[in-house]
Amino acid sequence: MHTAHLRNIQVYRTPNGKEPFNEWLKSIPDTKTRARVRAGLEQLRLGNFGNVKTVGEGVLELRFHFGVGYRIYFSEIRNTIILLLCGGDKSSQTRDIARAKRYWLKCKEENL
Repeated sequence: MHTAHLRNIQVYRTPNGKEPFNEWLKSIPDTKTRARVRAGLEQLRLGNFGNVKTVGEGVLELRFHFGVGYRIYFSEIRNTIILLLCGGDKSSQTRDIARAKRYWLKCKEENL
């Protein structure tokens, strides 16, 4: 269960320095859509996990009910940090979940 308290948001960085979440967010052409995604992140930061479900292995999915069905994949660290892993939409959901799980596993191996 998620309690309502402030969390810090961090972005996963691959070993070669890429940030898959930020790259995905920048790839969204519509500024209004990007703003809505950022508003969803603010809700997570404030502890509002209303549209969140688990997708397994410690990875959570925040769903947006507009556009092409945008999704953000993240994990929580010690109930205080939101680690943004990657993003996508309904059409790439299966691949995005697998990628998020790989990123999260890599983080755990590196002993965040």
